[in-house]
Amino acid sequence: MRAMIRAYQLLVRPVIGANCRFTPSCSHYARDALARHGAWRGGLMSLWRIMRCNPWNAGGYDPVPDTHHDGRSCCCIHKPE
Repeated sequence: MRAMIRAYQLLVRPVIGANCRFTPSCSHYARDALARHGAWRGGLMSLWRIMRCNPWNAGGYDPVPDTHHDGRSCCCIHKPE
């Protein structure tokens, strides 16, 4: 998956231009989500983000969350104690 994202960033994005409504861009969001949350959850988060990147959404700053929706720390993030 990471190779596909990188190929998009290097080959497709320069041709079509930077059209993402969000910061960070959808491809950077996907890369970070996969790194932080793994293939399954990070992939779903990326898909949801791409679905929201459309003309009817204002966009804005939307970083990859470090926690689950219920506020628990993500098991993938190891914070020093």
